[in-house]
Amino acid sequence: MEAHNIAVATIAAQVHQFHKNQQPFRIYHGSTNSTRQSQHSAANTINTANLNHVLAVDTDRKTVLVEPNVPMDELVKATLPHGLIPLVVMEFPGITAGGGFSGTSGESSSFRHGFFDATVNRIELVLANGDIRTASQKAPDEKELFWAAASSFGTLGVVTMLEIQCREAKPYVELTYHSTSSMSQAMTVFREATASPKTEYLDGIIYAPDHIVVCAGRLVDLPSNQTPIQRFVRAQDPWFYIHAQRQTRKIHRPNAEPPASVTYYAPIQDYLFRYDRGAFWTGRYAFSYFVTPFNRITRYILDTFMHTRVMYHALHESGLSKQHIIQDVAVPYKATGEFLTWLDNKETFGAYPIWLCPLHHSQGIMARGAEAGPHQSQKEEDPEDDGDCLMNFGLWAPSPHASDTGAFIAQNRRLEHKVRELGGKKWLYAHAYYTEEFWSIYDRKRYDALREKYHAAHLPDLYQKVRVNLSPKSDGATEGWIGWAKRMAWETWPVCGLYGVYKAWRGGDYYLIKSKKD
Repeated sequence: MEAHNIAVATIAAQVHQFHKNQQPFRIYHGSTNSTRQSQHSAANTINTANLNHVLAVDTDRKTVLVEPNVPMDELVKATLPHGLIPLVVMEFPGITAGGGFSGTSGESSSFRHGFFDATVNRIELVLANGDIRTASQKAPDEKELFWAAASSFGTLGVVTMLEIQCREAKPYVELTYHSTSSMSQAMTVFREATASPKTEYLDGIIYAPDHIVVCAGRLVDLPSNQTPIQRFVRAQDPWFYIHAQRQTRKIHRPNAEPPASVTYYAPIQDYLFRYDRGAFWTGRYAFSYFVTPFNRITRYILDTFMHTRVMYHALHESGLSKQHIIQDVAVPYKATGEFLTWLDNKETFGAYPIWLCPLHHSQGIMARGAEAGPHQSQKEEDPEDDGDCLMNFGLWAPSPHASDTGAFIAQNRRLEHKVRELGGKKWLYAHAYYTEEFWSIYDRKRYDALREKYHAAHLPDLYQKVRVNLSPKSDGATEGWIGWAKRMAWETWPVCGLYGVYKAWRGGDYYLIKSKKD
């Protein structure tokens, strides 16, 4: 802990200096699973990249003490030898504990345990004036600060340590694919699986409106002799979404009651990071972009480039996120059918697969605002209402309007408006196109009061941090022919894509903007 305390003291001194000068700063973690473009530079950044250590595992209390930049794969690697697994493990191995806490992250066990922040007992953080504080989600005098920091994306201070809840681990997940033929049938399966105490993991994939697979899992010690073992993390293994699609296609019977199902066993780490290869299915779009055949052989050959850490690196370097809809949004259970019907249109989204993940609301102050939307189902008491349950829809696909900035923004805006109309919300890791309406969704008065109380009023607020700046350049400068030529070359296929792949292959820093003097 001595090295940790020294590192935190150094960060606190830097933060204090920023506060003394009333200078805004951002927090640099070394990498990101956000798709927003970086606004970090050495001059405006607190660097926490080296806070990446597992500090202690407590087998009696079933907790693990970590620094914020411990990624999920290292977290799991540290707890499994002790027979423990965190209650919620995000699906990409590079997502960090601090990012999961500050950014409202959930996964297939969140229908049981809530968002990742709900599984954190306490945090250490450096307030925006340099004071070092601890905050617990249960201590009466610390709860306010704890839930203010959760989901605030670092706008209230710098998280420097987290204590995370764990449970007993088992070596395998028994995973059952339920093949359904409508959203209403899928929701019935989701509710039944939730009601069963045996279900410990739950998510789904929409391949088409009439082919929706619900994936339900539970931890087990040993596979049965009759059930096959399936792996997902090696180069020779199938991508998870392809495996689920192929296996359920064999048994799919429209309107069958009960829905047909098939069961496999997966080693626990293969299950937890089953979406890493191909980043769910978005890796397939890279094959399309480079006009490369998409088959088992090419996936094997190019496997190095098809893991999420490399893909995020390439995405940021190439800037191709500006040509894709990359959004996670959630709506109340009752609105899922209406929402899928709305999505099944090229002007709104019209792409498949779509990820489904049932969740509970986070208690973080900047995560709960949208549940009071104007959708009728939220205004009247209903015995069939699912309370604070939300269904996450993962929407990731190239936009048909990628070459038309105005139409691309309008497509994203329609999505934001529809989600709000249905009483839902969107996660803010991705591009947000809200105008000042943002503050009619979230509780600005309470948020600003907390920022004032904890000395963070000089920092960029959440809206400033996550929004896409749609205003034209204010300096009035013309582009010039050299700038025009560079832009045209960059926009010529496949220049930016090749550059992203090259930079990802080369490695190194990709999220900290270099100054012109460097």
